[in-house]
Amino acid sequence: MIVEPVTDRVSEDHDSFLSVRDLRIHFDTDDGLVKSVDGVSFDLARGKTLGIVGESGSGKSVTSMGIMGLHRSKRARISGEIWLDGKELVGAGPEEVRKLRGHSMAMIFQDPLTAMHPYYTVGAQIMEAYRVHHPEANKKAARTRAIEMLARVGIPQPDRRVDDYPHQFSGGMRQRAMIAMALVNDPSLLIADEPTTALDVTVQAQILDLIRDLQEEFGSAVIIITHDLGVVAELADDIMVMYAGRCVERGPAATLFDNPEHPYTWGLLGSMPRLDRALQDRLVPVKGSPPSLINVPSGCAFHPRCPYAEQTGGRSMTDRPVLAEVTAGHHAACHLPAAERHRIFAEEIAPRL
Repeated sequence: MIVEPVTDRVSEDHDSFLSVRDLRIHFDTDDGLVKSVDGVSFDLARGKTLGIVGESGSGKSVTSMGIMGLHRSKRARISGEIWLDGKELVGAGPEEVRKLRGHSMAMIFQDPLTAMHPYYTVGAQIMEAYRVHHPEANKKAARTRAIEMLARVGIPQPDRRVDDYPHQFSGGMRQRAMIAMALVNDPSLLIADEPTTALDVTVQAQILDLIRDLQEEFGSAVIIITHDLGVVAELADDIMVMYAGRCVERGPAATLFDNPEHPYTWGLLGSMPRLDRALQDRLVPVKGSPPSLINVPSGCAFHPRCPYAEQTGGRSMTDRPVLAEVTAGHHAACHLPAAERHRIFAEEIAPRL
């Protein structure tokens, strides 16, 4: 891993529990430099939830793994700052970050079947996660803690299921076990990467309710990573929309749903099914495909897919838009004038949502 100096410091204010500043995570590959994350900044306070949304390949998971310090290969180039409770993590040593991982910060991965070791019981893996950060705890105390956590996440007969293997759990129960493992050390930051992938709709709702209840109990800061705006509609306090490794819109959840400012966000909202109103039209997908992170389009990376790119006088093709504040706490990176965005949204977008 190559740690590069900060090139664009956004703010010196690190009062938030988690403060990410101009984070860039690039990877050297045989095909070229992959700019997976290219200048992302955000803040997150204790007890609050941030939803990070975007299509596959937008940089969501790479951002979260960067916070966890999991990009330690020689091909990774990391710059910027990640402040966690006053500690800077990008320049910290691997051992220092390892002590924080699983204790101060924890992560729920996308696929619990592959994230959990198939040869060890679920209880043994939760016990290991606990004893790494509590070396004074004996095996009996760790087992008691594992049973307690399995019960807390709603797994029936936890004193018996603690000795089962991951393949003996259903998908929803494996996800609950992963949450128990992540929370066994009462972390102050919980990152959930696509926590409802491949789960039934009813199980998805249960998992999201569980995360919300546990957040209230532990007071943790939570990051929910997903491609589905519907998942974070009621769970997130703030939402950050990512595209091609950059943040294109960020703001309070209610504001972003009621008054989105970026054409890409309009596309995500338009492709989201709604059950609270009569179906008026077919869902409208975002046309085209996400760009290659090796050859990111010049100017606004979204311009090849944006139906309004020609209304910017060519700036979308040549100039990268700055993430600017539109209203208090609401930022967007778009060359369209604010008045024109508001007109388009009111006349063309809002009636379809």
